[in-house]
Amino acid sequence: MFSTINLKALLVATATTILLVISIFVGSRKLANFDPALIAYLFGCIFACFGVTYRYCVWLQRPPTWRYFNRGWQLFFTGRPFVYGWEVARHFATDFIGQRFIRRRGRTRGYGHMLMASGCTLGFAVTFPLVFGWIHFGLKAGGIDTYEIYTFGFRVLEFRLHTILAELIFNALNWAAILMTAGIILLMRRRLTDAGQIAIQTFENDWLPLLLLLAIAVTGVGITLDYRFMRGEAHQFMAITHALTVILFLVWMPFGKFYHIIQRPAQLGIAVYRKAGAEGEQAICPYNREAFTSKMHTDDLKDITKELGFDYTLADGTSHLDLSPQGKRATLAKAHLAARQKSGALFG
Repeated sequence: MFSTINLKALLVATATTILLVISIFVGSRKLANFDPALIAYLFGCIFACFGVTYRYCVWLQRPPTWRYFNRGWQLFFTGRPFVYGWEVARHFATDFIGQRFIRRRGRTRGYGHMLMASGCTLGFAVTFPLVFGWIHFGLKAGGIDTYEIYTFGFRVLEFRLHTILAELIFNALNWAAILMTAGIILLMRRRLTDAGQIAIQTFENDWLPLLLLLAIAVTGVGITLDYRFMRGEAHQFMAITHALTVILFLVWMPFGKFYHIIQRPAQLGIAVYRKAGAEGEQAICPYNREAFTSKMHTDDLKDITKELGFDYTLADGTSHLDLSPQGKRATLAKAHLAARQKSGALFG
């Protein structure tokens, strides 16, 4: 059992979790601003921190992943930071906020994913600081209708009750839940009506994540609706169910489909890698004499394959990886033809 544990990832995950606990203690002013009612959420967040960091470290230790990761940062800091910074910002706006990479696969799918991702992002931005005690609210001294927002114990904003700003702030999680619900409905509709999806989808990978997020959104809004229209009669059920679904989400994040939330930002580094490759020296296929990718890419690929135990170096010192896809297919066809000619039978 213990032989399968990645020691390096374990040490990094442990250190990261300890730093998070320390930052919670310091940021909440020695827990003075921590809400004890959120203790269950806190343990879920701490577990998720450890699990996500451990898996991310293991993932980074894969030679292809590490090469992209290391090369991306190297290019960003040693190349042209302003140019590559703009490339990162552009891809963040189009692919992360606008979800363009999903909309290319289908408009409904893209908008559904964009709504769900926006709701989740807003929910994370509000929930984690509140759970950690980094942000808290309090009545202004000497007043009963003015609230103050404190960040790490410092007052940063004040607002009056029954104003638009107050409604936006106090209902931020409700807005997040509404966005999530709208996106989930669009994606569920697709999974119920698209023949291709029906044929290949599974409950664990495709339906369970949507149902879990829907349960989080519905019970979250349900707490507010119960408070406003039901005099709190269903508060215990809504609060406990919401807490269970959120904690399940946090615990499952390092192991299931939700982990792609953590992996996806690495795509920004690949954008820098591609831009640098496109602007640099190109690899020319020796078969058709045409450029097909960057020389940096082929050089990195040669190093990675050797590191993985695959050496494609040919007898003349060149490499099979110097060939473009067209060149590889043509070379393979010629090899088959030569083998059949040598055997004396072109067919059979």
